[in-house]
Amino acid sequence: MNSVFTAEKDIQGMREAGRLASEVLDHVAPHVNAGVSTAELDRICHEYMRDVQKTIPAPLNYQPPGYPPFPASICTSVNDVICHGIPGEKILKAGDVVNLDITVITPDGYYGDTSRMFMVGEVSVLAKRLTQITFECMWLGIAQVKPGASLGDIGHVIQTHAEKAGYSVVREYCGHGIGKVFHQDPQILHYGRPGTGEKLKEGMTFTIEPMINAGKRDIRTMPDQWTVKTKDRSLSAQWEHTLLVTATGVEVLTWSEGSNPIPDCVKGLSFRPNLANA
Repeated sequence: MNSVFTAEKDIQGMREAGRLASEVLDHVAPHVNAGVSTAELDRICHEYMRDVQKTIPAPLNYQPPGYPPFPASICTSVNDVICHGIPGEKILKAGDVVNLDITVITPDGYYGDTSRMFMVGEVSVLAKRLTQITFECMWLGIAQVKPGASLGDIGHVIQTHAEKAGYSVVREYCGHGIGKVFHQDPQILHYGRPGTGEKLKEGMTFTIEPMINAGKRDIRTMPDQWTVKTKDRSLSAQWEHTLLVTATGVEVLTWSEGSNPIPDCVKGLSFRPNLANA
């Protein structure tokens, strides 16, 4: 079942969920420094969600079929971890890149899902470039979103931009519909051919969250059954926004004051961020 909302109360509910998810990242951002453990970042986010926002961390004890319960409130994916990194004793050091993936459930039951890359201290030129190209991939995908566009349009621009830069697109994981359910249809592939796949329509809510590897696209899953790394141990990067298809284009629901500036490659294109005067 796709997530398509027509009632204004549902759209407002999704706006609120998206804003709150992004504000968790705003809150934790100053703490992403060399010397901090990923478990401490998880604690900071969990307490902010529970005590300040009164939201529920969706990943905590989340258990899809065939998986053990996820044991933390956020995902912390460092360096060659593609996604679903479990917070723990790992201490961040200068030169690391880390993706923090946040999903909240509001008291009204709406899900907001977003992630950002953080650079710890001075990082390599490769890490900076991979992080930036992946950010551009996400936004180029967002710029395709409007009624009548196809899912293949999104995947095609992401794949083209990544591969032109010499990078590869992870194919085992993708964006997803989201609403009052964490993961649902449609699947938003980050590769594909233009004009193919399901057509978008007003009221759909879903994520775009490309995972781009500096090396080959092949993956390896760790014994914890959650943590996914690059098979060749190359760096990986990911960014994510939750989106609403509007009558005229797209609204970025997971936008907040601390969101990274829109890249030059999409400036001037029509979209509606969830922030006045953005």
